[in-house]
Amino acid sequence: MKTGKVVIRRIRPPSGGGSLARHTVRMRWRHLAGALLLVAVAGSADRAEIRTHAEARPPVRARPVPVARRRPAVAPHPHRLVFHGARGTGLVALTFDADMTHGMWRSLDAGRIKSSYDRRIVKVLDATRTPATIFATGLWIKRYPGVTRTLAADPLLEFGDHSYEHSAFAAPCYGLPVLPRGKRTADVRRAAAVLDGHVPGHTPYFRFPGGCHDASAVRAVLAAGVTPVQWDVISGDAFGHDPHAITRTVLREARGGSIVVMHLNGAPTAPETHAALPGIITGLRSRGLRLVKVSELLAAR
Repeated sequence: MKTGKVVIRRIRPPSGGGSLARHTVRMRWRHLAGALLLVAVAGSADRAEIRTHAEARPPVRARPVPVARRRPAVAPHPHRLVFHGARGTGLVALTFDADMTHGMWRSLDAGRIKSSYDRRIVKVLDATRTPATIFATGLWIKRYPGVTRTLAADPLLEFGDHSYEHSAFAAPCYGLPVLPRGKRTADVRRAAAVLDGHVPGHTPYFRFPGGCHDASAVRAVLAAGVTPVQWDVISGDAFGHDPHAITRTVLREARGGSIVVMHLNGAPTAPETHAALPGIITGLRSRGLRLVKVSELLAAR
């Protein structure tokens, strides 16, 4: 691939033997252990009694330090599935998925999970003046509307769509319930409508739950008018309990143009992301890489 152009891979049917198929299989195997645990947590919550309560008011966060570089007026909007940006730019995008299923919601109500938002992650980002992109589900935003608005006001952060309820867009997907083909585009738009109400001007980007997709799933997302954005670096923070291992993985695999996937949820989904993040940021910058939002990464030529 020539340097200086955003790299976008075309989708091939799962039955093909192309590089995308091998890439997808590799990503799914590496995500498998953490994803199965997530399904187990959500599944056990399905049997719990639902006790609805209001969202706890988040503590007041320090006002973010303004950054000189602003979000592009119009975010780049490729009409293809994206795995990474231009390799020759020296830019890397850190991304954080904010997952929420109905089972996770019930676990929060029942007190089995303390929170599905680790504010320590954002504190690290603010303290180090590190831009990042958050892909949030509609349910996560509904669970944490105040937090969402606070994060949306942070100039270091931008938001993208992560589906409404974290159901799979292709099967198999680690045991996640699978959306029927005819409902996938509507699910993307439903989540986008929730984003519209809390994050005006959010990016036109979408991330598949579990990273699971096929050609029909990509077509459904594109039909909603958004660009599906995956990753080329899996941090391993999902259910990872060794922050040093997470840091080493990212520093070993990231290079110019990379998109790194992590999680904003905290324990039990991603208990050590906050602890791994300082080393990731310092290590990438020491190599001369600049950390940016996905919108800036895709705008680079």
